[in-house]
Amino acid sequence: MLDLRKLRYFLTVAEELHFGRAALRLHLAQPPLTRQISALEAELGFKLFDRTSRTVTLTAQGRSFLPYARGVLEQVELAQVIATKLAAGTAGQLALGYVSSIALSDLFSQAIQAFAQRFPDVQLTLVECASGSLGAQVADGRLDIGLSRLLPQNDAVQALSLGEERLVAAVSSDSPLASQAEISLARLSAFPLILFPADYGSGLNQSIEQLYRHHGVPLYAGPTGRQITSIIALVAAGQGVALVPACTQSLMNKGVTYRPLVEVDACAKLLVLTRKEESNLSVQAFMAVIDEVAATPAKSECTHK
Repeated sequence: MLDLRKLRYFLTVAEELHFGRAALRLHLAQPPLTRQISALEAELGFKLFDRTSRTVTLTAQGRSFLPYARGVLEQVELAQVIATKLAAGTAGQLALGYVSSIALSDLFSQAIQAFAQRFPDVQLTLVECASGSLGAQVADGRLDIGLSRLLPQNDAVQALSLGEERLVAAVSSDSPLASQAEISLARLSAFPLILFPADYGSGLNQSIEQLYRHHGVPLYAGPTGRQITSIIALVAAGQGVALVPACTQSLMNKGVTYRPLVEVDACAKLLVLTRKEESNLSVQAFMAVIDEVAATPAKSECTHK
């Protein structure tokens, strides 16, 4: 195996084309440098330099070998830089799972953007999941972090609250509900409510069902959709109404009108899931970023106590 030190010596002499100047740059005496170059030539099986008492020039083999030697040393330097960043948690890989109803939120986009700007050497992989499977995927390491609305059912996973997001009513623009400034749950209960499938393990479903029970309002279940976009599409098609996070209003679907709810406690949780005693420095870095972003109040936040 080639000695990296000898490759550095070769590169320096090739740049200077003078053993004396190269020795000064390397903080060596000239004789030891000459011996190291001779030893490298012996290992390679060809001469690197043609030397006279006045000049030093690269041989044809030396010129051909030079870019490979330079490339090896550049890769070694890059490896050292990456190793330092890995040790500091500023490089590596991070798998982030999220539910579709969070992907539209300012919190999500701002946290992703801020993290990417601060840690460009961390490869961030985004995976859309159902709430019910997020906790298990974080627990077994398939995901490093989960953004969910559902508390995990796994002792190996911890949930940190990022606050709550206000819910709004999504109704067909042709519905009489669209003409109201705000809508009550009692008024909504006369219409089929579009939810995620019951087996989807949706945290948003859970929040909505708890809200209806708390206010003693019957829930008339309608068709289901597996993504927030499909739920809104069903609303536009006149198949029912939906309660969705306020961030969903960014989906300006033709035929859908969004209205605030009378009930001030109509909110959905925002949770970040991680493994307990997580040692991944990139996870800790992301947590610091999302905590910072979550600390900035948003108009869509709930304010009830």
